[in-house]
Amino acid sequence: MSATWYECKVKYKKTHETGEQKMTTDTYLLDAVSYTEAEARISEEIKAYTSEEFKIMNIKLANFAEVHPFENSDRWFKAKVSLIALDEESGKEKKSNIYLLVQANDVKEAFENTTTAMAGTMGDYTIPSITESPILDVFPYFTGEEEQLEKFKVLSAEEEVEEVDKMKETKELKAEK
Repeated sequence: MSATWYECKVKYKKTHETGEQKMTTDTYLLDAVSYTEAEARISEEIKAYTSEEFKIMNIKLANFAEVHPFENSDRWFKAKVSLIALDEESGKEKKSNIYLLVQANDVKEAFENTTTAMAGTMGDYTIPSITESPILDVFPYFTGEEEQLEKFKVLSAEEEVEEVDKMKETKELKAEK
């Protein structure tokens, strides 16, 4: 299941390096199943940042296919990736664009991180543009998902197939006896 990402703009008083408080509007990204959930989640996240009042100015669907955080990076970049496919009927190349949100420190590093994120791609692609995003932070819905899966002993698809195969073998052995 792919995530539905929402861009949320929040206006609140922010203390700057000089110590003075100014009203500022920051953009955050989070995944949610609806606008209502996005509003509730961004409210909870912002409450952790400020004790002051805040106002959610806007929530809109974001067009990111994937989000790729990288350690030791502090800014977010929007990378436009053109996937290239060959149209078998006409014999011409067909491009379809997707957008990735990639964390990096500068544009050069964002390009390298986008290339790293696309490393497993089977088809050809180009990266026509990378721009710095106004997004300040990303709040994914499932943090520590792997730990939760282990905790509840949820099996991967491959492990489920192996379990079913073992059960069939056991039944067959019992039937032979």
